[in-house]
Amino acid sequence: MTTIYLAEDQGMLNTALATLLDLEIDLSVVGTATNGGTALEDIRRLNPDVGILDIEMPQMTGLEVASRLVQVDISTKVIILTTFACKSYFQQAAAATVNGYLLKDGPSDALVQAIHSVMAGDTVYAPELVRSVLSGSENPLTPREQEIMIYLRQGLNTKRIAQTVFLSEGTVRNYISAILSKTGSHSRIEAINTAEANGWLDV
Repeated sequence: MTTIYLAEDQGMLNTALATLLDLEIDLSVVGTATNGGTALEDIRRLNPDVGILDIEMPQMTGLEVASRLVQVDISTKVIILTTFACKSYFQQAAAATVNGYLLKDGPSDALVQAIHSVMAGDTVYAPELVRSVLSGSENPLTPREQEIMIYLRQGLNTKRIAQTVFLSEGTVRNYISAILSKTGSHSRIEAINTAEANGWLDV
């Protein structure tokens, strides 16, 4: 059973999302809040598997909560769920190493799938958000992700890359998953093409 904490300042939406998620047989909502301050305190106390956070909330934004959770080394995985397809918000979310960034106008099953994906170790960014916010923008890839992409472009498989950069295959797969999410891609080839088109591999 995956435990969920939900922070959304719109009361009706908060209740609707909590009800929707509780209908899933493998998900359990263990708490909700309508402000960031309460959310931070509750998540630190309850340590749920996943925290779903809105950005614009009283007391603390969801991004501020996410950053604080990183500082105190809480294991809760964070998914930002927002109406704002905003470049600066997205960059702050990436800096806070959130596990997911989704838009509220997406289908409800996308949120459920995102929860399952982040629990499996993946990073999930809404593809339409990535394409609109990052197209032609600053490089969203970390130096390590750029390095791994260069090896992917050379045709190395996961095992060879892991041997080359002295990481486990699982860690390399996690990096590749993050690369696919950050580039809004569904395949390694598509990710390489997107990165090359934007000059993100010119290192």
